[in-house]
Amino acid sequence: MAEELILQRCDLELETNGHDHHTADLCQDRLVVRRGQPFRLTLHFEGRGYEASVDRLTFSAVTGPAPSEEAGTKARFPLSDAVEEGAWTASVVDQQDCVLSLQFSTPASAPIGLYRLSLEASTGYQGSSFVLAHFTLLFNAWCPADAVYLDSEEERREYVLTQQGFIYQGSAKFINRIPWNFGQFEDEILDICLTLLDVNPKFLKNSSRDCSRRSSPVYVGRVVSVMVNCNDDNGVLQGRWDNNYTDGISPMYWIGSVDILRRWKKYSCQQVKYGQCWVFAAVACTVLRCLGIPTRVVTNFNSAHDQNSNLLIEYFHDKDGVLQRDKSEMIWNFHCWVESWMTRPDLQPGYEGWQALDPTPQEKSEGTYCCGPVPVRAIKEGDLSTKYDAPFVFAEVNADVVDWIQHEDGSMHKSVNRSQVVGLNISTKSVGRDERQDITHNYKYPEGSQEERDAFTRANHLNKLATKEETGVAMRIRVAQSMSMGSDFEVFAYINNDTAEERTCRLVLCARTVSYNGVLGPECGTKDLLNLILEPFSENSIPLRILYEKYGDCLTESNLIKVQGLLIEPATNSYVLAHRDIYLENPEIKIRVLGEPKQNRKLVAEVSMQNPLSVPLIGCCFTVEGAGLTKEQLRVEISDPVEAGEVVKVRVDLLPLHVGLNKLVVNFESDKLKSVKGFRNIIIGPP
Repeated sequence: MAEELILQRCDLELETNGHDHHTADLCQDRLVVRRGQPFRLTLHFEGRGYEASVDRLTFSAVTGPAPSEEAGTKARFPLSDAVEEGAWTASVVDQQDCVLSLQFSTPASAPIGLYRLSLEASTGYQGSSFVLAHFTLLFNAWCPADAVYLDSEEERREYVLTQQGFIYQGSAKFINRIPWNFGQFEDEILDICLTLLDVNPKFLKNSSRDCSRRSSPVYVGRVVSVMVNCNDDNGVLQGRWDNNYTDGISPMYWIGSVDILRRWKKYSCQQVKYGQCWVFAAVACTVLRCLGIPTRVVTNFNSAHDQNSNLLIEYFHDKDGVLQRDKSEMIWNFHCWVESWMTRPDLQPGYEGWQALDPTPQEKSEGTYCCGPVPVRAIKEGDLSTKYDAPFVFAEVNADVVDWIQHEDGSMHKSVNRSQVVGLNISTKSVGRDERQDITHNYKYPEGSQEERDAFTRANHLNKLATKEETGVAMRIRVAQSMSMGSDFEVFAYINNDTAEERTCRLVLCARTVSYNGVLGPECGTKDLLNLILEPFSENSIPLRILYEKYGDCLTESNLIKVQGLLIEPATNSYVLAHRDIYLENPEIKIRVLGEPKQNRKLVAEVSMQNPLSVPLIGCCFTVEGAGLTKEQLRVEISDPVEAGEVVKVRVDLLPLHVGLNKLVVNFESDKLKSVKGFRNIIIGPP
């Protein structure tokens, strides 16, 4: 009778599997593979090798605290010559004496997560069990049978593997990009993402069902949308929009997701303070990419927050045009969410592809603060019955805007406002390039087209289908040039009288600082012309000068000023409103690399910036990080004030770990310049 088969060790073939599964950065000391794709293990036996005629090998793979075959979280399968598509299988690749090389296949629909792989070896009446490996299974954008399959290698690299990118902010007329370190393959991040899944409310309520449903990217995406905010659970980030961040970190200061996720885990899953929309979106992007779901951050400019679901944003002003905030809904200068690529077997055909997910806590969905996934195609078609949360996302990009002027007697008058258009310049980073890609066409048909009218009809968007009234007088706000932080500048109200009649009007121009979510600050420039004569068929230009001494101390970290013009014609009791959001450009951060960039060789980066203001900067600090360039975030504080016009300069030590393109991301903060971002692409050569 043959001796009992004894396993000496199991080689996880980390280098080979990491390369084949695009998980090399995660496979330093553990096995991480993608579902639906074979991986290899090599078994080393003691005393004798495997003999097919006498030994029976059976494997089991389990995930979750209560694995079961019914739930799809447990699989038992024998060593076999036949590879069954869509099933757990193990087959022999090679055998040399006591060494047995095996290939394991996993279903492309298996739940993702942490697995334990065990071996039961029986010889005659003898038997023994061994744990071969603990491994992590991820979604697989390279596998055609996987629900997240993308057929473009360039897109797979951008939306799954790339650890750096840009997020777009500013205003619709001046789009600003900020660099972001997603860092999904940095140390600890995968474990943190798995912890995030394991503390979500659905897992705590029914762990077996939750682990089973992790086979679906739709389900996982919705869980991540819930868990990135902390409104209902032990989620990652607490949102705050009141510019009071003294007991935490201002949302503007973050330059990457890694530090946020590590803080959350370090402090026992206590919420990190604070986040706003782009931070929520960026952290969600990191988590979803880490788990293998192709994901990108998108920005919608002039984004509506429709609280009563009537697809209408109503602004109420007093007779001088001052906004009555307590009665008005809001349009955010910009709003960020993520799109993830997946099939939608739960919906009708044609709704696969990009799905919008919004982790910023705004409105509840099925009782919790989350939003999506909803097919972007459904938003374009006006199909508001589609899961999940289609009406809210449709309103964000399509709501109509009505401005009401309320008189002292309580009467309301509708104003004409052609400048406030919702859903402009929807933006994301281009594939493989540091450029902006406009994806508005994915969400909306061309304005005025029959397809647009059909979509509005399906959505019952009666406001957009109504004919707009015209007064013959139009106004728009223009700027002379790009405006930089610290400068004085002029804006202009351009008023056209397209009628044959002379018009006598009152013009009220007002500039106020504004947060990106539409909350107005103090006035920083005004003009009130009581008797403005508009000649027939004339164009008129009225300047308003805005001074740094007026806006400098009340500007928020968004660097935004809202200019509003209200044109009142008493004779006809008509009102024309125009808005313009102005973004003030920050100074440039310069990054110089000292030394030859080579893997595992110390490198120095010199970071500098010139104070553009006419006053000193106090409490200055540079924060630096970069996936593959720094093990952790680096902070360099400057004790002395930085005088007007002075260049502040620091040096930081880097340790490049990854060959190829890496991005160093920098944030500068001070009392007067709240947050200035910069980046430098660094190509690391082999050692």
